[in-house]
Amino acid sequence: RLQNEVRQLTEKLARVNENLARKIASRNEFDRTIAETEAAYLKILESSQTLLSVLKREAGNLTKATASEQKSSGGKES
Repeated sequence: RLQNEVRQLTEKLARVNENLARKIASRNEFDRTIAETEAAYLKILESSQTLLSVLKREAGNLTKATASEQKSSGGKES
């Protein structure tokens, strides 16, 4: 009777360990996916900041060019 109990508990422990191994593998996959997503997000953030900087610079250049054109035409709009 005691041997039967030990066998049942050993089988149950084996099932628990298998289940735990599957859950650990899933967690590792989730961690990997999160890390990849975070890296992609940071690249997008960096690119958007660069784009914003370029747009601000170009808007400034356009404003200067427009002001220069208006000055050279005597401030008259055509």
